[in-house]
Amino acid sequence: MTWYQVFQDGPEYEARKRTGSFTPPNITIKDVRDAVPRHLFEKSTPKSLFYLSRHLGITYSFYYLATQIDNITYFVITGDSVRHDFARYLIRMIFWVLYWGWQGMAFAGIWCLGHEAGHDALSPYPWVNAVLGMALHTSILTPFYAWRATHRSHHKATNNLERDETYIPPTRKDFKLPDGKVAVRMDYTDVLEETPAFTLFKLFVRQFFGFQLYLLHNRKGNPKYPPGTSHYIPSSLLFRPEQRRSIIASNAAICTMITILGIFIRETSWSSFSAFYFMPWLFAHNWIVMFTYLQHSDPTIPYYRKDQWTFARGALATVDRPLFGWVGRFFLHNISTDHLAHHFFSTIPFYNLPQATAAIKPILGEYYNYDSTPVLYALWRSFTQCTFVEDEGDVLFFKNQFGEAVVEPR
Repeated sequence: MTWYQVFQDGPEYEARKRTGSFTPPNITIKDVRDAVPRHLFEKSTPKSLFYLSRHLGITYSFYYLATQIDNITYFVITGDSVRHDFARYLIRMIFWVLYWGWQGMAFAGIWCLGHEAGHDALSPYPWVNAVLGMALHTSILTPFYAWRATHRSHHKATNNLERDETYIPPTRKDFKLPDGKVAVRMDYTDVLEETPAFTLFKLFVRQFFGFQLYLLHNRKGNPKYPPGTSHYIPSSLLFRPEQRRSIIASNAAICTMITILGIFIRETSWSSFSAFYFMPWLFAHNWIVMFTYLQHSDPTIPYYRKDQWTFARGALATVDRPLFGWVGRFFLHNISTDHLAHHFFSTIPFYNLPQATAAIKPILGEYYNYDSTPVLYALWRSFTQCTFVEDEGDVLFFKNQFGEAVVEPR
């Protein structure tokens, strides 16, 4: 790939865009299920524990290398002049940023493994999934049972504008835009136009803090819930009454993790906590928001209302992306590269998903959504072009800040 291709749409995206129109698929779950070999559904606790142990080993290795950054820096740059001090400072900062990025990817992978446990996909034994999921998600301050509850609801209503749980797009009415039949470009510009700097600021806040804001007060969640809806309130309408005890257990686990972090701060320092844990944790949220947002928010991917939605159509309203190539596949355990198959069969273990994807692609045909667009450009494209949807219609596509859609329903 040449440097300028980093800022180009992938050929798959261009092909969907060229069609200009969309007919909802009539593929059934049975059609897809019959294409998947039965052995791919089998879960192996030892195999999952192997991948988990490997991942945790790499995570610890990153941490150990970070503890040696000062020693490595003095080994690389010798001398006591002001110039040498500045060079050491510069190299030290480069090493720390590299650690935060890579350890953030490792933390995001821990979250992905917890996500697998939430689907009971790590082990055939529910208690093993519960123990592993609680430990993994709690370690990165995600309430396991609370998030599992709403995420399972998301799988049951993917891209359903009335019932999905997160990334619900705003509508024309939300922006107080005039009717699309009479609106002109200036109407959209007056309401939606932003400076590039402000757009970048919003993207930064969403990427690094969006997931925790969603957990805390349902930011970007379904607007059907009242203000103050939170994953940390057991009586929240997000949960069924019988789930409340498990929500309390999640909260207790989070409090325990915060206590452990507090002990770490007391025994070391705030700067150590920030360098070794908090900054990688922030970077992990960037990666998590990036791949979850891009899985469903795309100008060429539909949303549905009312009778037009089916489980199969919802599962097909997602995109497989080679997020950062082998890095994303290795550290994020196929969560982005094989997300469409995961939405059809959420209990297939992550290590079997590539085979499941290969099995169902011939059945899905043109409705298999893949996009090789470089991820940072795809993120900017979706963030700036997926602006709103119409208030009316049962099959809808995002419109940009000028009220234009790249695909329309037939």
